[in-house]
Amino acid sequence: MKKFLIIDSTILPSVYEKVVEAKEMLRTGKAKGITDAVKKLGISRSTFYKYKDHVFNVSEGMIGNKATVSFLLNHEPGVLSSILRILAENKANVLTISQDIPINKIANLSITFDMSSMELEMDAFLTILKRISGVVRVELIAME
Repeated sequence: MKKFLIIDSTILPSVYEKVVEAKEMLRTGKAKGITDAVKKLGISRSTFYKYKDHVFNVSEGMIGNKATVSFLLNHEPGVLSSILRILAENKANVLTISQDIPINKIANLSITFDMSSMELEMDAFLTILKRISGVVRVELIAME
């Protein structure tokens, strides 16, 4: 049985991130093939093959397609609807929403959504959510 860990890439050797980047270049057509991708990134083909099935972006390689994201929101009209609009625009299907009563003008919100139709990677998606006016904090709680 595989066991996955989420690790901050800043503590890992750069080769792991380059393998992930090479896979993305291949997926998006920015590289003609493996040789082209590894050459552009300065890693060997053997390094790519050694790690390609073992390192992933947060949204890549997950068995399921659900994510739970926690938010801290300012108690202002329209913040939740802005979040829901961004989810819909990115083809995320909301499964559950749980919002606490605001205390000191800050509310906790948790949203679980199906991300199987999303085209954006999770880290880029979280960045978009963090930019919404009224969003104080965004945190990925779980993915399956």
